[in-house]
Amino acid sequence: MKLETITRTPANPKHKTPLLFVHGMWHGAWCWDEFFLPFFADAGWHVTALSLRGHAGSEGKIQGSGIMDYVNDVEEIAKTLPTPPVVIGHSMGGFVVQKYLERNSAPAGALLGSNPPNGLWYATWLVFKHSPLTLFKVLTQFRLAPVVETPNHTRWAFFSDDFPQDELLKYHAKLNDESFRMYLDLLGLNLAKPQKIKTPLLVLGADRDTVIAMSDVQHTARVYNTKAEFFPMAHDMMLEKGWRSVAERINEWLNEKGIE
Repeated sequence: MKLETITRTPANPKHKTPLLFVHGMWHGAWCWDEFFLPFFADAGWHVTALSLRGHAGSEGKIQGSGIMDYVNDVEEIAKTLPTPPVVIGHSMGGFVVQKYLERNSAPAGALLGSNPPNGLWYATWLVFKHSPLTLFKVLTQFRLAPVVETPNHTRWAFFSDDFPQDELLKYHAKLNDESFRMYLDLLGLNLAKPQKIKTPLLVLGADRDTVIAMSDVQHTARVYNTKAEFFPMAHDMMLEKGWRSVAERINEWLNEKGIE
């Protein structure tokens, strides 16, 4: 099975350790290449983003895939890199990173608006409060596409109220369906096991996030013995207009940790 990757090589390399970016539900590697990959390549990092199976340009099927299938995808790409990468995940990708780190070593990791290790029950409640019909469709169709089926749904889930409409339409057109089986894993069938993870983690959240509440981000930080940091934006922290402040904080933290 061929997995799509997007790689950017720095013109002036400053670091030996590569960075590997993992997208969240409905997205693909493209979401990192808008701003983050060029930023980190300019900062001297070798950067790669992958599209999980069935997403964007990757082969494979989304429906029927479990969370460990996505972890296997990350492992497959990580093994192609010269050294174990720093792993950076957004939303569900942050949960994939947590599961990856249960059985793989990494010099560091960053979780952006990540699904918490104890499951998506509160996020599900927030979707229900916003639109009971959306959750009804998810549970009766056994698919997650209804959450992002219209641009307005997508704006509510991912973007600020003032996010430009033309950009919203561009990104909405790129979204995939998402695995209902994986969603069941995140409700309880295969939750994260923080006690197995020794990798230092940076935990970042968005204070205008409608799906991953600040309390969920704070819980994630607590179980990994760190403190959550928040930015004034909505869920898609790598695409919102304040993306640069997030990228700069990750870069600063990696340098503070002495990642070579």
